[in-house]
Amino acid sequence: MSSRLGGDGRTGLASFYHRDFTLLIVGKLLGWIALHMTLFAIQFQVYDRTGDVANLAYIGLASFAPGLGFALFTGYVADLFDRRLVIAVCYVIVFTATAMLFWYTQSGMAAVWPVFVILLFEGTGRAFHQPAISSLIPNIVPPETFPNAVAWHSTVNKVCQVAGPAAGGLVYNFFGPDTVYGAGGIMLLIATVTTLMIRTRTNRGIRQPTTLTTLLAGLRYVYAKKIIFGAITLDLFVVLLGGVTALFPVFAIDILHVGANGAGFLRAAIAAGALISGIALTQIDLNRNVGHVMFSTVLIFGGATIAFGFSQLYWVSLLAMAILGAADMVSVNIRVTLMQIATPDDMRGRVSAVSSVFTGTSNELGEFRAGMMAAWLGTVPAVLVGGVGSILVAAICWKAFPELARVKRFEEVAANAPR
Repeated sequence: MSSRLGGDGRTGLASFYHRDFTLLIVGKLLGWIALHMTLFAIQFQVYDRTGDVANLAYIGLASFAPGLGFALFTGYVADLFDRRLVIAVCYVIVFTATAMLFWYTQSGMAAVWPVFVILLFEGTGRAFHQPAISSLIPNIVPPETFPNAVAWHSTVNKVCQVAGPAAGGLVYNFFGPDTVYGAGGIMLLIATVTTLMIRTRTNRGIRQPTTLTTLLAGLRYVYAKKIIFGAITLDLFVVLLGGVTALFPVFAIDILHVGANGAGFLRAAIAAGALISGIALTQIDLNRNVGHVMFSTVLIFGGATIAFGFSQLYWVSLLAMAILGAADMVSVNIRVTLMQIATPDDMRGRVSAVSSVFTGTSNELGEFRAGMMAAWLGTVPAVLVGGVGSILVAAICWKAFPELARVKRFEEVAANAPR
């Protein structure tokens, strides 16, 4: 078995020799490509119908709001119920929303506001999905294979983010939005069945009463566990300061002079760098000087952001964004692995929910920060401030969370985690 798994079972396709992990990833791939297809189609459909760019902001808000509104409950549900069933129910919710979009498109879409209501429903499924799937992975692979499983899961996430909009755009252009929703619905049904085929059960033996104390347990645990708190804090402020994607249209048109297609390739460069890095992580055993590697990738992230801000050459800008995406993937992989192995199983859902909320919030606020700072200081200074700020945050967190910087191997963290 070890030769097939890649030596000691840590690299290559090691995770996929565990049946339940394969089923989980197949479901995630189908379900989340369908999700991103649908989101891409509804954005185009609503804007094409109304011509009002503000509706795009409302679409984003409707999709994101449930994650924030249910923040105290998403992780608790993942810890209280069978995570396999929680994930399956989430796919059913997203399927139902997709079916409603299909029906509303077929009926002529007389008004736009029902779309926002449907997306609030869809966003609810997304909100409960992330903590459940993140906390299930440690239950279905052995500890030595877990970093490899995280690398594959992160890579599949990136594939969905790239392939979903691309497939949605092609189907939309040739067949229309209703076909996108129909195809997405079929994929979500298959994802539901695949997830239900998972054999691992995670029902808790003793269920705690649902109180505010129980719901806030994830926040308290994150704050008390300095390795987790440091990793989340680092990610929160780096993404908050280093986000540049909102400014791609300005760079593409006014600085690099490459037009709308050029802006799209800048975004694709980040995804390409992340994909290459993610695939590489599945082939190596990233288990030495883990803390130093994570902080180093944040420094690279900041440096790539600064290079992008100064660049006047398109190919340099593309390279900077590819490096940024690759560095970010390594940092995310280490952070997620540390967070999961440092958390007892009955708390993983709530801790994952805390991380998910902070990460989602920082992405949204990071785009807002970039846009407002560009309006006040100018586009290039806004990017440079973000890049320098990311490096300063890494330096501050290195000093503030020495336990995180000193992590050598994942096994050390797992051995010291409470049971």
